[in-house]
Amino acid sequence: MRIAIPLFERFTALDAVGPYEVLKFLPDAEIVFVAEEPGPVRDVPEWLAISADAAFADIDSCDVLLVPGGPGARGLLQDDELLGWIRRMHEGSVWTTSVCTGSLLLAAAGLLEGLSATTHWAATDVLESFGATYTPERVVFQEKIVTAAGVSSGIDMALALAERIADQTTAEAIQLAIEYDPQPPFDAGSPAKAPRAAKDLLARGMGVR
Repeated sequence: MRIAIPLFERFTALDAVGPYEVLKFLPDAEIVFVAEEPGPVRDVPEWLAISADAAFADIDSCDVLLVPGGPGARGLLQDDELLGWIRRMHEGSVWTTSVCTGSLLLAAAGLLEGLSATTHWAATDVLESFGATYTPERVVFQEKIVTAAGVSSGIDMALALAERIADQTTAEAIQLAIEYDPQPPFDAGSPAKAPRAAKDLLARGMGVR
């Protein structure tokens, strides 16, 4: 089962690595990182690099397409090479998925028009500009397309996907293997719950996605 994860400059590392840590446990999984050309691709803020195993031209099909997001995604919404490759992968995939603003790339490729989808909360207007309907759910299944909200939700999405690809016991065993038992010290993980001071700091000094 080939799982293809496209990379681009200024992607968000956890968008790709979180689901990778889950899906690598699936039976017969083969995970390939793909980019414009093989070699290291840097995240934002360019401190971490993941090595792409293959170029887009080298991969003509996959069973699972997993598109991460990140600030770099917004600059690729008219990139014919990447969007065309996403469309080709989707044609033959069993599952087409995204994490965070990766859904903007699915939308720009024309895959989300008329569908409900999720993304990072700061990108809802862009998502809907491509004809999708934003929903604040953490993971959204629409037939074979699965979108996850911001960054950490990719782990939730991958576990939900593992259940559908294998079974619940396998997904639970993977969750146990990675000790995914979230107990965050703060209740500030969504705009609905975050205090005003945290929102102001994010917007002023840390940037938004």
